[in-house]
Amino acid sequence: MIRDIAPRLAARAVACLMAVFLASAAQATDPRQAPPGADALDMGMLRDPADRARYRTLAEELRCLVCQNQSLIDSPAGLAGDLRHELEKMILERRSDAEIKNFMVERYGEFVLFRPPMRGSTWVLWAGPFVLLAGGLLVWIRLRRRSEDDVDIDLEQARRRLEASD
Repeated sequence: MIRDIAPRLAARAVACLMAVFLASAAQATDPRQAPPGADALDMGMLRDPADRARYRTLAEELRCLVCQNQSLIDSPAGLAGDLRHELEKMILERRSDAEIKNFMVERYGEFVLFRPPMRGSTWVLWAGPFVLLAGGLLVWIRLRRRSEDDVDIDLEQARRRLEASD
């Protein structure tokens, strides 16, 4: 029975994944809608190449609070533009990377960091994917064993019926 269901479930899973990929491609933004200065990766206030490199590094480590799965560099959202502008101002004020990150965390919470620090409150973020993967693997192994047992039982029942009919 499970062997009959498995191909249909696999086909549905593939269809769902394709739908997600197509939907995300459809939501991709037009480059003409990118915030001003996005091609230059900053808002235009930074002249020093070292400052621009530092800006890029920090903007890739900070998450857009609107898009949630994009860095400040990648996000076309208005809030991301405001945060990029704020980031440039802090770099021009010669604040350290730690000061800038602390400011962002104090203002927006640890969610603004793409790599939140390992703490008691964030262990789920770090361990969650591995726990889900292990759980999925256990379910898959269990279903495989159960389907093999079902096949053995069905063969035994068929053998008994065949002997009974003779």
